[in-house]
Amino acid sequence: MHWADFRAQRLSERKVPQVIVSGITPSGEFHIGHLREILTAEMIHRACLDAGLDSRYVFIVDSMDPLRRVYDFLSPEYEKYIGVPLAYIPAPNADGTPSTGSVSYAEYFLNPFLESLREIGVFPEIEMNHEAYEDGRFSEKIDQAICNRQEIREIIMTVSGRELPEDWFPYSPRGPNGSMDGVRVTDYEYPFVSWEDENGVTGAADIRKADGKMPWRIDWAARWIIHQVTCEPAGKDHGAAGGSFDTGIPICEVLGGTPPEKIVYEWIQLKGMGPMSSSSGVTIGPMEALSLVPPEILRYVIARSKIGRHIEFDTGSALFEMADEYERLLSRTETGEITKRMQTRIDTRKGALRLSQVVRNSDPSDSIAGVSFRHLSMLAQIKSSDEEIWESLRNSGHLSGNPCDSLVVRLNKMRNWIGGSHFPEDARIIIQTAIGDDFRENTSEEQKIFLRRLSKSLEDCEWDQDSIREKIRECTRICELVPRDGFSALYWALLGRSHGPRASALISEMDKRVLIDLLSGV
Repeated sequence: MHWADFRAQRLSERKVPQVIVSGITPSGEFHIGHLREILTAEMIHRACLDAGLDSRYVFIVDSMDPLRRVYDFLSPEYEKYIGVPLAYIPAPNADGTPSTGSVSYAEYFLNPFLESLREIGVFPEIEMNHEAYEDGRFSEKIDQAICNRQEIREIIMTVSGRELPEDWFPYSPRGPNGSMDGVRVTDYEYPFVSWEDENGVTGAADIRKADGKMPWRIDWAARWIIHQVTCEPAGKDHGAAGGSFDTGIPICEVLGGTPPEKIVYEWIQLKGMGPMSSSSGVTIGPMEALSLVPPEILRYVIARSKIGRHIEFDTGSALFEMADEYERLLSRTETGEITKRMQTRIDTRKGALRLSQVVRNSDPSDSIAGVSFRHLSMLAQIKSSDEEIWESLRNSGHLSGNPCDSLVVRLNKMRNWIGGSHFPEDARIIIQTAIGDDFRENTSEEQKIFLRRLSKSLEDCEWDQDSIREKIRECTRICELVPRDGFSALYWALLGRSHGPRASALISEMDKRVLIDLLSGV
């Protein structure tokens, strides 16, 4: 059973409508690591729907969170906005200065991210947290938290091991400049929290409005109740023992609610660079990733991995391996007796493919549009125009008529990948125009004899992959050459290195006369 289906099965025991939630703080540009939480939640939601459960997927934007510091991409002018909720801060201009437009800081960073979510088939209900404060949905829970603040304080200190001062208060009011920094609570009488700032200015915050917010650990527990959340995956920082989730469970109960299912996911990390972090600069953005990687493959990276295992994200050579794995699953059929253990693996693989599709319950085979990732990579490098690629695919039987939209999109992404910094150098295809010194240094006389024989044999060969493949096999057999050595010689002659794409496929795309002349020159 796939992990998402298992979670759906667990949730069904609650006998209530499912509300699957993920969230994000729009404090800066997002990275691909954020997709782990979002796709984990979305896949559980899909699994719930597939199981016949009443399920919603809600994406909560922490727009009420304050600006915590002036980030490197912001100008010093943002200093005055520290402590102000992100929903009430102007978006930055290209030079990092505050804009004068109507778009907020939160919206500025959120909107491109939502666009990337739509591209991978994620269409959640969007809840802006500041709006929930504005319309009074938090007011009852704020009042309860204040009235039970000593009990909540004890929970936080006991569970997390943190020390909180005696005058700790579960609500941070906004001062005269809209900031929550440096503002001290002096009294409470529903619905007003009285305050004094560091300059001695006094005022009162109305808990029925967005005049302040609760600290994260209490805010999180409260919104579980407000949105009737049954499941919300948490990163291992929040989900660790004594973390926000563990404090949230008893706080939620104090506030009169039922905590959601606890699910802790591991982080995504860039290969060789550790966990992704916006503050450290170790990131790749979702829009950048989606310009390179087919959305189904990106979803598959999440779907194939158990929640508790970290994911090493690699947009280099490992992308070929991931695509190969995906394509093998599409074509795989089981034969013979199937044991219970084998059936479990089959169901898990089928679940990963099902949940990897951009359109729920669509046919997974449609995602590759009849052309393998490796073959498309080769064509995109040796053909100068898209039309040449379509013609080649027609000739090879991969394509009938005009390409579908999905194939056009895949080719565009492939060209982006090949033309960018992430494409692995050892996968680049540059066909040699003449036999070079590298060839002579790395091949034996027996290999040279094989290539000369092959060049003559190809003279009367039909120019298709099957015929070329048979000629290669025939010549290695006649020359009593290990096939591996034959292919190695071919690659040294054609590409100037020991390996490359499928030789018969590559040769079939070359001009016959050019290829024969090149090989005969060894």
